[in-house]
Amino acid sequence: QVQLVETGGGLVQAGGSLTLSCAATASIYRIEAVNWYRQAPGKQRELVAGITSGGNTNYADSVKGRFTVSRDNAKKMAYLKMSNLEPEDTAVYSCEEILWLGPFDTPRQYWGQGTQVTVSS
Repeated sequence: QVQLVETGGGLVQAGGSLTLSCAATASIYRIEAVNWYRQAPGKQRELVAGITSGGNTNYADSVKGRFTVSRDNAKKMAYLKMSNLEPEDTAVYSCEEILWLGPFDTPRQYWGQGTQVTVSS
């Protein structure tokens, strides 16, 4: 069964940078779309950034200009580069992807379990 695994989280000082990666644990045919979400303690999960199969991106207002979402179609990987991090960015970050497991498959939604990002002031 395909799962998504996020890596790259950790503890960073305010103003620092981190790059999160999202990878599937098994072979897939294609990534249709990628979204990155975050959830801070006591808060609702929020959409941080997304990228479509065509490369169109969207960002939450709170991260525009600081975060960059990208994908490597050949490696079937997705990334979230986070710069100029703020304590308010502290949260568990999860990737969500719409994946084709095979060329004739029906695309389905998959979630990772998340990676903790902590930004100290």
